[in-house]
Amino acid sequence: MAVVEQGIAPRSKVALGILGLGAFVVGTAELVVVGVLDLIALDIGVRVSTAGLLVTAYAVGISLGGPIVTALTIRLGQRVLLWVSLAVYVVGNGLAVVASDFGQMLVARVLTGTIHGLFIGVASSVAAALVPAAYRGRAISIVFGGIGVSTVLGVPLGAFIGQALGWQAAFVGIVGLGVAALCLTIGLVPAVPELGSADLRSQVRHALAPRVLGMLAVGLLLMGGQFSAFTYLAQYLGRVTGVTGEWVSVFLFAYGIACAAGIFIGGKFADTKAYTTLVTANVVLVGVLLLMHFLGGSPVVAIASLLVWGLFGFGLVPAFQLRVITLAGEGADLAATLGASAVNAGIAIGAVLGGSVVTNAGDPSRVFLVAFAVCAVALPFTLATRWYTAPRRAVPDEAAVAV
Repeated sequence: MAVVEQGIAPRSKVALGILGLGAFVVGTAELVVVGVLDLIALDIGVRVSTAGLLVTAYAVGISLGGPIVTALTIRLGQRVLLWVSLAVYVVGNGLAVVASDFGQMLVARVLTGTIHGLFIGVASSVAAALVPAAYRGRAISIVFGGIGVSTVLGVPLGAFIGQALGWQAAFVGIVGLGVAALCLTIGLVPAVPELGSADLRSQVRHALAPRVLGMLAVGLLLMGGQFSAFTYLAQYLGRVTGVTGEWVSVFLFAYGIACAAGIFIGGKFADTKAYTTLVTANVVLVGVLLLMHFLGGSPVVAIASLLVWGLFGFGLVPAFQLRVITLAGEGADLAATLGASAVNAGIAIGAVLGGSVVTNAGDPSRVFLVAFAVCAVALPFTLATRWYTAPRRAVPDEAAVAV
């Protein structure tokens, strides 16, 4: 799961792999519920549509709870925060296993969503601090790559286990992986220097600076545009492309592989050309989403477009997160969580927007027109980031890990 380089200390390489494992755990837990919603609904006596609120509750936890908890715990060391966040995450998923009604399940999902936001933010900061400045994009890509790999492997496997052994079994597996990640983190992830200030007011002031908010707007728009279409991709493939049955899974799997590959490749480019990476990805997204609207009826065009979409659409994530952290300066720790929040807020808003289009227009191809429009609106914001400069107090350039 790790892309490592000669300039990174061996101990840091191990630590980055463990952070990637932690991200794999939280990424799997976030979406595995989608594959067992019907079983959860039947077991706790609610409609499937009501059970779908478990996905929404998790997203709300990430977007709103994550930054709040990060702000409240800003004075704790990042290593301790990694331990605490993984421990609470394990407990939260354990609560889901023993939940006897929908209310308890909902509380468990809000809790784990909140901790997800905290963990990804802290893990991004720790990953950046583990390596020299020239490798920070690649380090961050390992954290987000763990989430990418979870969508390709963890979520389908969890859904399979849940369908075969009961939905609780999927969460038991997540708890087990979480415990393993926690133990490895305690034993093998070293202490690192803080990227930001220990003062909450300073963190907030720098994390909410206009340059950072502008960068967050880029992430929200680009992910919102993509997910207004992705949320209804299976329906689009069936009704427009004419792909049915197991071939839908093949197309989605290909897209997932491209997403995971894009994150790792994008991390390498983020280190030297973060701005160019963001602009290129934005331009490609505008083109490929428009192509899907007009020519997605061809399976060949559709599969090729999905591969390009996944590669560039998620290849921008490391560059985005690195820019957010760098531009925040003394607010880097809080800003790292805000980056994850912006991405997930975009996903949630995009899903609602896409649903509205499908409901009112009845034509799933229209979601790609909306996705194109949102990403086109994002382009001027992305171009404007060229003039965003980091504050003079830069994050440390040295990786504070003994070789």
